[in-house]
Amino acid sequence: VRLVESGGGLVQPGGSLRLSCVVSGFTFRNYAMTWYRQVPGKGRELVASISSAGGDTYYTDPVKGRFTVSRDNAKNTVYLQMNNLKPEDTADYYCRVPGFNSWGQGTQVIVPS
Repeated sequence: VRLVESGGGLVQPGGSLRLSCVVSGFTFRNYAMTWYRQVPGKGRELVASISSAGGDTYYTDPVKGRFTVSRDNAKNTVYLQMNNLKPEDTADYYCRVPGFNSWGQGTQVIVPS
């Protein structure tokens, strides 16, 4: 399983970013996908998840109404649209396939206070 995240960067509070995660090595369309984030010195936090067909989503409370998870099964890609970003969203963001112990390199999001 290979996961490659991209799209992070430095953005001012209130701004937006769209993260992407391209996956390979398994049948993407058969699996739910998740996004996690990690602040240095802390554990990884589940941010959002999406079902295999995209019909069901989950968001952790701090991001509800601001983040949207989506997927394109034809492109083996899962996205995380992040709007109205806040300094507390600063973290490294990772995608993960539930049930597989594989992580990508992550993509860094910085929202200065």
